[in-house]
Amino acid sequence: MREQDDLMRHGIGFTSERTRERLIKRLIEEGVSNPKVIDVLRRTPRHLFVDEALAHRAYEDTALPIGNNQTISQPFMVAHMSELLLEAGPLDKVLEIGTGSGYQTAILAQLVERVFSVERIKVLQDRAKERLTALNLRNVVFRWGDGCEGWPALAPYNGIIVTAVAPEVPQALLDQLAPGGRMVIPVGPTGETQQLMLIVREEHGFSRRVLGAVRFVPLLTGPLA
Repeated sequence: MREQDDLMRHGIGFTSERTRERLIKRLIEEGVSNPKVIDVLRRTPRHLFVDEALAHRAYEDTALPIGNNQTISQPFMVAHMSELLLEAGPLDKVLEIGTGSGYQTAILAQLVERVFSVERIKVLQDRAKERLTALNLRNVVFRWGDGCEGWPALAPYNGIIVTAVAPEVPQALLDQLAPGGRMVIPVGPTGETQQLMLIVREEHGFSRRVLGAVRFVPLLTGPLA
């Protein structure tokens, strides 16, 4: 059983450690520089977060479908958004909007003290829970609900990461950001070029920095069983 678990985590062939190392090398070449983020990306088995039929593509630097019209984000984007959250130092409490496959959740769980993850599609979140349990990541709390509303009962958060694009930044999420807290969110129209933004809650309002063009699936309202 232990040998099977090790094989599942470490992979063979297209999911081997050598294949993963090629991805890490590419991410570093593309500008990922935070050593903690690089280390976590290196040891997290992305092939466990995609369907078995797509496992051979798990360590390509590309987004992949996970069902329900959702995708697992491109590894570079996962690394980049994680770096941006951690840019000002360690974080204790992070809100993730869009659990999806659970891959970004798993990365965050190894970088911050606590992760609170909201997903509107229950079947996706149930699968993500199973994957994080298999990886023994125990510092994540899940909520099935509307990501646009955040998780006000447990606010404020030192960091908020949004893994789907909103036409504008939801006010509810701004309200749940702690003083000095950081939010990384894609903003723009669905199906067109969007902008990744870093928002910081300052003493008298919010500062906003546009970080470049991205493309994400839309942030939708209402839970879906």
